[in-house]
Amino acid sequence: MHERLQVIKLEPTVVLDAGCGEGADLVTLQKRFAQATVLGLDASFGMLSEAQAVQKDGLSSVHRMLQQWLPAGMGIGRDSMAGLMCGDFARLPLAGNSVDMVWSNLAVHWHPQPDAVFGEWRRVLSQDGLLMFSCFGPDTFRELRTAFAESGAQHVLPFVDMHDFGDMLVNAGFSTPVMDMETLTITYGSVEKLIADVRAIGGNPLDTRPRGLFGRDAWQRVVERLERQRRDVDGKIPLTVEVAYGHAFRPAPRATASGESIIRFDRPRK
Repeated sequence: MHERLQVIKLEPTVVLDAGCGEGADLVTLQKRFAQATVLGLDASFGMLSEAQAVQKDGLSSVHRMLQQWLPAGMGIGRDSMAGLMCGDFARLPLAGNSVDMVWSNLAVHWHPQPDAVFGEWRRVLSQDGLLMFSCFGPDTFRELRTAFAESGAQHVLPFVDMHDFGDMLVNAGFSTPVMDMETLTITYGSVEKLIADVRAIGGNPLDTRPRGLFGRDAWQRVVERLERQRRDVDGKIPLTVEVAYGHAFRPAPRATASGESIIRFDRPRK
């Protein structure tokens, strides 16, 4: 995602990081779009607290002192802090046409209604505004799915296929949506390290997952199934991560607020 920022010619005035988490991408966006107002939104207040702390640590001592006396949301040049908001992707606390670019890195797959999310992102985007996002694809954690398959319950979130995301973008009113993907394989020496990394990615919003404690015998069978997936070439346990990338634009409206159609005429070129 960060590499793709380098080819963006758009110079937005307001950028929204939807699902900013602990704020790692906020710094990148502030550096890339130094003259823009950068906003960060996440559903977790705890994550936003971490993001605020990260930003404060990045300020110089002089700017940190001045920040205490400035009104909320006001910064100083490149050392300013992003505005942080706690909210739902599908119910943004922002006015329509108020954002020039929506950025969302590995976040939209956590929402149970991504189609509603895309509609809301389109609402807040200005005309010709850009949406850039990434998310996990259906092959993500397939080794874990195999290990849990015999437990009788679904434990891993069923990630959406990128083609379905493309259809959602069109249905939400975006123009020229482009989707692509890449598959990464991470290897681990132990099951414990693999599970720790998966847990560190975030919570599990799957409604159908078991709510009770996992029994010792059942967990041991899961561990054994993961162990059986060790590769012959290096003896490591693989973990697949499929990452889908998408971008699209908000087109010019085809009708007025009252429902009247807008017809555009271009002058013929001489």
